Amino acid sequence: MPTVVDLFAGAGGFSRGFEEAGFEVVAAVEANPAHAAAHRANFPAADLQQADIRSVAAIEARPDVLIGGPPCEAFTGANARRLPDPLARLEKDERGQLVQEYIRLLAQLRPRVFVMENVVGVAEGPLRGALRAAFRDAGFPKVWFNVLRAEEHGTASRRERMFLSNLPLAPKLRDPLDVAEAFAGLPEPGPEPPNHEAVPLTDAKRAKLMRLRPGESLVRYRSASGRGLANWMRLHADQVAPPVMGRSRFVHPTGARVLTVREQARLMGFPDQHVFAGGRDAQFDQVGEAVPPPLARAVAGDVRAYLSVLGSAGASRSA
Repeated sequence: MPTVVDLFAGAGGFSRGFEEAGFEVVAAVEANPAHAAAHRANFPAADLQQADIRSVAAIEARPDVLIGGPPCEAFTGANARRLPDPLARLEKDERGQLVQEYIRLLAQLRPRVFVMENVVGVAEGPLRGALRAAFRDAGFPKVWFNVLRAEEHGTASRRERMFLSNLPLAPKLRDPLDVAEAFAGLPEPGPEPPNHEAVPLTDAKRAKLMRLRPGESLVRYRSASGRGLANWMRLHADQVAPPVMGRSRFVHPTGARVLTVREQARLMGFPDQHVFAGGRDAQFDQVGEAVPPPLARAVAGDVRAYLSVLGSAGASRSA
């Protein structure tokens, strides 16, 4: 069974997709205590280091594949405080600098394949050339900037992401799910499945939600690019949901309530046995910051096919 190490592992969306595709998750790194607790609960056999990645000097495992999604806040256009100079986002923003930590450990581990997930803005303008040079210095002279959409791979919420890798990724497309299909078979909020407790609301907030029509929202704000963004939006039952983010709260298609953590996890393609840890806001963050498992599984399928070709050709482990 091919092995994988997950950096910036969060609650394990990336790990989940690779595990579902037949990989063994042998190690992970995650700094946030609640996120780390969730990953540990879902992947108990993995050697998880709960630590700031900048303090991780080495990882003992020697995986076939290194995956990971460094924080995207430095690069996303949704961040109104994003630095105007693209290179400064990588070199001066402390969160953006974490991409370089991924590359540092990549150079140490030398897997056969790497896949690094982030927003498309991670390769904006001169950043693409800077990243090519950094990966070349790490021992990977070829890098592909693969842009994939979660809704084209069986996910009920939209999400466009870039997957940097030393191989091209073009997984087979699947039909998207709509919100009603994603929620099929899920009971009203309660103790089961996990993370399905109702979110408390004031009577005043509930009254406002009752008046919302599908597609309407209570909150509007502006991104770094000046684009208007919505929050507390009532979902259309027969459509794909907007992107799920840690701060997003969606209103149920028919009820005067917001979605539970489990319902948002359903929109992201998490199976019901995948649990989230910590307080409610931490759980929402774990869902919104994850790589959707169906998209991760699609990527993992391409990686596994590539490894099979290497194995049949008797290729060595050197990159």
